[in-house]
Amino acid sequence: MIKVKEVKIYHIGMRLKAPFQTSLGTVEERESLIIEVIDQDGVSGWGEVVAFSTPWYTEETIKTAYHILKAFLIPVILKKEIVHPRHVHSMFNHVKRNQMAKAGIELAIWDLFSKKEHRSLSRILGGTRSKIEAGVVISIASIPNMLAEIEKRLAEGYKRFKVKINPAIDYELIKEIRVHFPELPLMADANSAYTLKDLSKLQRLDDFQLMMIEQPLRADDIVEHRLLQENLQTPICLDESIASFHDAFSAIQLKSCQIINIKAGRIGGLWEAKKVHDLCQQHDIQIWCGGMLETGISRAHNIALASLPHFTIPGDISSSSRYWEEDIIVPLVEVKDGTVNVPTGAGIGFEVNRRRLRSVAKHIESVTC
Repeated sequence: MIKVKEVKIYHIGMRLKAPFQTSLGTVEERESLIIEVIDQDGVSGWGEVVAFSTPWYTEETIKTAYHILKAFLIPVILKKEIVHPRHVHSMFNHVKRNQMAKAGIELAIWDLFSKKEHRSLSRILGGTRSKIEAGVVISIASIPNMLAEIEKRLAEGYKRFKVKINPAIDYELIKEIRVHFPELPLMADANSAYTLKDLSKLQRLDDFQLMMIEQPLRADDIVEHRLLQENLQTPICLDESIASFHDAFSAIQLKSCQIINIKAGRIGGLWEAKKVHDLCQQHDIQIWCGGMLETGISRAHNIALASLPHFTIPGDISSSSRYWEEDIIVPLVEVKDGTVNVPTGAGIGFEVNRRRLRSVAKHIESVTC
């Protein structure tokens, strides 16, 4: 039983080592909301709201999430005893959408619960792996620079490579990558940059044996992706379109994709993510764990999630040093020989570096009963 005594919100900003560019924009500084949930016994659990500063990925932003947390979500968990973290998602049913705000709280409660049970979050969720394979994302740049980045990350042992594409940089980019790396486990992420009018452009990519094309069409679409998948040999992976268990169920029923990218932050937390995992396992839909340029706190939750048995495609779980000069957890997340160890310690298995957290905090607020 968890009785929450206090919730702290840390609004932080961390500068990326290098700008990260997609078809929808460029991120140079990553704002996040770090959530610390403290129970009556003084035990802390940590979560992260992975919304961005602007609504380019989903409709949520750091500011809207902050408002939803303060006005609607935190008051709920301060008033009720929580028997198990799987109940948290339903406790927030009166609030529509706002999945990233909900996830920030829910993740922290999973960490807190696991600590009080003296078990790792991975094992609490049903994880079966001691190591997970790591993939890496290559942001949009000049083709020579992208090739050099792939070469560098290949030498570090990453098992799967994702490149960002858009209608202005797709065929020639993929062709050049295939010339230099013919056997590279390669996928392309479009971040909704295409429409059905671009069918012939997307069909040309069938020549390159891609693992998948991620989210080629609108972020809120499932139906048109079905029409596209019927005319592509390359598997479609849905990302932004899957904001809930119901979205995943609908996409599977319509045969809109062959792969789903599961992000706990995007779909409201770990319980909803586990339900989607189980659904995809039942229907033989491949899945992998996506990343959001997050800090080590969210990355630790992703590691636990990706240890579940049906995550068979390497996820976006790269080393802390890939993005940050200094992360806010210890020890740092490290990729060695293309894999990441799944922590065995209680909770997420990492400690928060409070000195670093406070140094990057723009604002800290405490909410109590």
